[in-house]
Amino acid sequence: MLKPVRWNTFIRDFFRIQIGFFLFGLAITLMIRGNIGTSAWAVLEVALAQRIGITIGTMSVLMGFLVLSGALIMREKLGWGTLANILSIGPWEDFWLSFMPSVTTNLPLQIGMLLLAIFLMGLASAIYIGVDAGAGPRDSMMLAIKRTTGISIRAARAMIEVTVVTLGWFLGGPAGFGTLAYAILVGPSVQWGFKIFKVQPHQPMDEEVVAGVEGGAE
Repeated sequence: MLKPVRWNTFIRDFFRIQIGFFLFGLAITLMIRGNIGTSAWAVLEVALAQRIGITIGTMSVLMGFLVLSGALIMREKLGWGTLANILSIGPWEDFWLSFMPSVTTNLPLQIGMLLLAIFLMGLASAIYIGVDAGAGPRDSMMLAIKRTTGISIRAARAMIEVTVVTLGWFLGGPAGFGTLAYAILVGPSVQWGFKIFKVQPHQPMDEEVVAGVEGGAE
């Protein structure tokens, strides 16, 4: 169930993957502070963090482990990058959230923050997926559902994200028109990032990336 570790390139891969997580945390923070909608998972995690009284980054870590548990039950293959994803993106979110102000009355700036977030999400995804150290927990769950049920990657992801964003919206999470814009634009952004960094995704990661990215790890 575990992907082998390439020890000869581990240090380089670790720093590279952290750059991806650093940018991924920034992208999620831009969406949250822009207040016009976030990715599906961020909608739920922000709602739960507010209700429980913990930081959004901490909630992201807890959610990552919860989702990972489901993937493990379904015997999905994981890698060290899966654990790094869980433990890194949340703290980076809290880092950026600690000093980035919230914007609520400047729509052009808010739209710019959303578009920048989607652009950064594409770069970040290409960087950390290119390390090929294992899918993040949310994508691992998606792949496990696809493998155990036989439905397509797109159907599995759609089922998960519709459920997540609906639950998050009912709990008071930051769903908005930016959530829809993110869903439409993040796929092309990731594909563009792959071209920039000349990433050659490995099966089944190619279908996964076309379907979308972590919600993050977002």
